[in-house]
Amino acid sequence: MPTYRTAVMDAVHNNEELRLNLDLLEERRERAAIREARAKLKMTKYYNDRFRGVTFIPGDFVYRSNEASHAIDGGKLGPKWEGPYEVTKALRDGAYRLRSMDGTVLPQTWNIANLKKRYL
Repeated sequence: MPTYRTAVMDAVHNNEELRLNLDLLEERRERAAIREARAKLKMTKYYNDRFRGVTFIPGDFVYRSNEASHAIDGGKLGPKWEGPYEVTKALRDGAYRLRSMDGTVLPQTWNIANLKKRYL
């Protein structure tokens, strides 16, 4: 049973429209890529405006994450942080050497993600 859509369709005109849509497809992709880049730039700027970088200098006192060191097994109600420790050396990429309060230097380096500043 013929419908209005099939009765009115012109095959030659339809093929021309399809070719035109294919020609404009690349332009639509470029516009979408530009919009995506603009949105990413906006999100990056929003994050960077609010980000406070944390760095430690030798002599600062820090707490060490108990989850990373597994030094004290207290279960669910155990301490989350242990310390204080003194930063003895700042290495690159957020790695630090620590010394405990009794003067022993810890054998491994610790990442800044596992440290928290102790305010005196």
